[in-house]
Amino acid sequence: MDAEKRIEELGFKLPSPPQPIASYIPAVTTGNLIFTSGILPIENGQIKTKGKIGYEELSIEDGYVAARISTLNALSIIKDKIGDLDRIEKIVKLTGYINSSLGFTDQPKVLNGASELLVSIFADRGKHARVAVGVSDLPMNSPVEIELIVEVKQ
Repeated sequence: MDAEKRIEELGFKLPSPPQPIASYIPAVTTGNLIFTSGILPIENGQIKTKGKIGYEELSIEDGYVAARISTLNALSIIKDKIGDLDRIEKIVKLTGYINSSLGFTDQPKVLNGASELLVSIFADRGKHARVAVGVSDLPMNSPVEIELIVEVKQ
């Protein structure tokens, strides 16, 4: 399966890897696992949509789209590290931080933007464990931040 071709078939484009916004590296490899840093929904050097998800600023759909953008950014970082997304053996874990309005409890629906995209691209290899966490604030007023752990073929 050609993961990049599948991304295009789904109507998306793999972006250039976003640059870190602080003092860290985008991803670390240990053994056959890659751990990404927290990835924001950056397009053309800017956060695509800013604000809290829930009752005041942004909708669940806005967050869903932001989670999808963050996932494409994460995949671009992984591709930069390993050269070919088809070396991904398994998406092991997805963690999503959702910038939430007070009382908002639908974080899992927001993170589905990332989860459903991963399964659409990688099929069974994209099925993963995950955590969806509501937080009071995120860097640059981002609506979501995700991190991935992936297993790669040696």
